[in-house]
Amino acid sequence: MPSIFRVLPRAAAVIALVASTSAFAQSQLQTQITPQMRSEARAVMQACRTDYESLCSNVAPGGGRIIACLQSHAGQLTSTCAQALPRAQALRDGAVSAGVAPK
Repeated sequence: MPSIFRVLPRAAAVIALVASTSAFAQSQLQTQITPQMRSEARAVMQACRTDYESLCSNVAPGGGRIIACLQSHAGQLTSTCAQALPRAQALRDGAVSAGVAPK
């Protein structure tokens, strides 16, 4: 998988979930994850790439662990990532509501 999937917390988990499902389940999930959600997730991942690599690269993706790690280092985040985290949380919440990510 491309490294972009390792970068962002919960939004990456949504995308990684799609990549790791069976073909049928994958097509079902893709109908619920819009192109706009994917675009926004990529933007958030790019905003937090450096912070992830320096603060949370030892955290396994999935289950919201990366976003939790980034949030635990709030005082150390770049302003770009700190500003993107609320959007990451909103994407995660939307994915949970849509049933494409675990609670």
